[in-house]
Amino acid sequence: MSVNPDIAGRTFAPVAPYLVGREKIREFSRAVFATHPINHDPEAARAAGYADVVAPPTFPVVVQEATLAQLLAEPDAGIDFTRVVHGDQRFTFTRPIVAGDELTATLTVASVKSLGGHSMVTAVSEIVDQAGAHVVTATSTLVVRGDE
Repeated sequence: MSVNPDIAGRTFAPVAPYLVGREKIREFSRAVFATHPINHDPEAARAAGYADVVAPPTFPVVVQEATLAQLLAEPDAGIDFTRVVHGDQRFTFTRPIVAGDELTATLTVASVKSLGGHSMVTAVSEIVDQAGAHVVTATSTLVVRGDE
């Protein structure tokens, strides 16, 4: 089964809010070797002008994961997860994520392209805070390998 090009432009329902915890930021920071004190120490973060510890720049992928799960589970998308390779990931921030943020993400399929028997699906997740203000846009390109 190939990827359905008609999913381009489709927007999914917002996912359940994700409450960003201090320990989750610390765990993620350790996993990606983010050693700056603002990523671990609330006092250092406050001294730098933040309300609490600051998430590393790649942390939004944790929130985006739920939106990508919606896309991958969509029956008419035609995406076989066993054939998916992550092709690209980008983040565009309005502000950093900090512990205590409650974030909600909404995914839109920006494009579906065919290249040499493979499909490239670009998905954009708009992530907003509890007030509805934009925090970050996470853009992923998934490569769906064609049939052998």
